[in-house]
Amino acid sequence: MAAQSPGGDLGGHSSVGLRGIGGNMSGRSALLVLGVLVLQTAFVLSCIGAFRDHTAHRIPLAVTGPTTRMADDAFYRLALLPGEPVDPRRVADEAAARKQIRSREVDGALVLAPRGSADLLLVAGGAGPVLAGQLASHVVAAEKLHGRTVRVQDMVPIASGDPRSLSSFSLVVGWCAGGILCALVPAFGAGCRPAGPRRTPVYMGVLLMYSVLAGLLGALVAGPLLNAVPGNFWALWGLGSLLVLAVGALTLALYELAGVLGIGLVLLLVIVLGMPSAGGVYPTELLPALWRTLGPSLPPGAGLEAARSIGYFRGNGAAGPLWTLSAWAAGGAAVALLCGVLGSRARAPAGRAGRRS
Repeated sequence: MAAQSPGGDLGGHSSVGLRGIGGNMSGRSALLVLGVLVLQTAFVLSCIGAFRDHTAHRIPLAVTGPTTRMADDAFYRLALLPGEPVDPRRVADEAAARKQIRSREVDGALVLAPRGSADLLLVAGGAGPVLAGQLASHVVAAEKLHGRTVRVQDMVPIASGDPRSLSSFSLVVGWCAGGILCALVPAFGAGCRPAGPRRTPVYMGVLLMYSVLAGLLGALVAGPLLNAVPGNFWALWGLGSLLVLAVGALTLALYELAGVLGIGLVLLLVIVLGMPSAGGVYPTELLPALWRTLGPSLPPGAGLEAARSIGYFRGNGAAGPLWTLSAWAAGGAAVALLCGVLGSRARAPAGRAGRRS
């Protein structure tokens, strides 16, 4: 019996294992790994690009004073601030300013004192505490240069269980992730093949049922269970279901259109671009131009904006984001169903030609 050197088996198995890994790595697998690397790098680039320079840009601010001249003076000194951090708008009185904050037309209001130089700044922490803080810092600094002081009052304070609105953002992130994963489970279960005209409606039905359950469970956890996200429970449930359906339908549509490449496109839209621009870490008004423009039109940004409106403003301001999510859901479902029908028609002639040959 031949003697074996110590560690000989280990060395032999290591070389076989390495050869096995190299031999089993097909060109398609290598491209997938490269695609993952590209998406990872893009996500890092997107996050750093969005968060490294959070400069306020045209935060809507109502301005009112006891006289037209005082209001005009305040309006112009705020409008002419370098970099346009605020977007002042004249309103008739304090009552009108408060109404615009509650309806989400503005994010704050400067109420000039009828006597003396002590003014009042109304902010809404529920729209984002960082946003309220930035608005206050710019207004206080501008007024101080003109010999006036400012007392800050938060009309819509953030809930104790939702610090910096991170609970709302976490809820939206979970719903988006669930929509992507649910849409991909049937596809991978079918061996990564296109669904076809018979399976696509079934997949959409499964996604619809999942969306209802996911919205319910998310609203239960964030609301009654943890008391983290305030607002109407039924409205939050509806929002969650619509968000999951929108992201899932988009995922299914892009998968039907482009296969595995479609999955990469979904991750690009929802994760790489959508999450940093959603306004969860920094509000949209504080992000650079690219992310500030994209954020409200992508599902995560629309979902978070609607969640804040439901949680802190009795649904005011939620209509636009809900229409955005509805468009993603309807468009994704339509494209997925159409691809299933057209794909089956393209595959049928090819199959008959193969049998004849």
